[in-house]
Amino acid sequence: MLDVCLLGTGGMMPLPYRWLTALMTRFNGSSLLIDCGEGTQIAIKEKGWSFKPIDVICFTHYHGDHISGLPGLLLTMGNAERKEPLTLIGPKGLQRVVSALRIIAPELPFEIRYEEITEAEKTFEMNGYRLKAFRVNHNVVCYGYTLEIDRAGKFDVERANLHHIPQKYWRFLQKGETVEEEGKVYTPDMVLGPARKGIKVTYTTDTRPTNSILEHAKGSDLFICEGMYGEKEKAPKAVEYKHMTFYEAAHLAKEADVKEMWLTHYSPSLAYPENYIDDVKAIFPAAVAAKDGRTVTLAFED
Repeated sequence: MLDVCLLGTGGMMPLPYRWLTALMTRFNGSSLLIDCGEGTQIAIKEKGWSFKPIDVICFTHYHGDHISGLPGLLLTMGNAERKEPLTLIGPKGLQRVVSALRIIAPELPFEIRYEEITEAEKTFEMNGYRLKAFRVNHNVVCYGYTLEIDRAGKFDVERANLHHIPQKYWRFLQKGETVEEEGKVYTPDMVLGPARKGIKVTYTTDTRPTNSILEHAKGSDLFICEGMYGEKEKAPKAVEYKHMTFYEAAHLAKEADVKEMWLTHYSPSLAYPENYIDDVKAIFPAAVAAKDGRTVTLAFED
């Protein structure tokens, strides 16, 4: 199961009723954070989740509303006596930007590992999931992220017995591992059926609609997408500043055939996003004007 929490839904500045956009996921004992604007650690505290299992933090880009909360979070993690390494992922310049922010957090009891993205797409395999970064279209270099959890095929007991595979090795084969014993090699394909549907979540913000979003969001169980403006008359502003309207996000969700879409990264001037959701649902019925702390647990289908 994958827990997904949209910690904050605001863009540009935190508000008394809306934290800046940040996403946190929990899977198999580890946590991932995408973006860390001012107030993110307060949002985590409000949710009641823990900082300790965070082992990966990704950044879409380096505007302040997406990274300014990092120094405080690092200090909090250090004060909690964290010793395990922390991996940071982001566009080119990551280490330079973080080093500058760490002037106010110079000493930490854990190692920071940097993964800078320079290509249009990059895939990371970690902690039992696959993380794909893909470039989008903002006024600085910016990336979206897709998290995928694969699910192996069903274990076939009859095939295992047919191949005379000792039962003590079944659990290893079921995990996708190959086993060798006394010159015999047992492989997962000997006992597993076709791969089953896994879990897929796509997160993108601060961008115009792009083919890269459409491609990577395709078939997602959850698509979390920026909706900077709900007011239709602000469409030219979205184009000028390279953001998205609610309706552009809805068309992307529809074309990508996702199961559900959560809108996020609202303009500070947009006090009531829910007032526009009926028009959004006319384009894509499974759309939600998300609020801070919105959470879902995604499970494998039966």
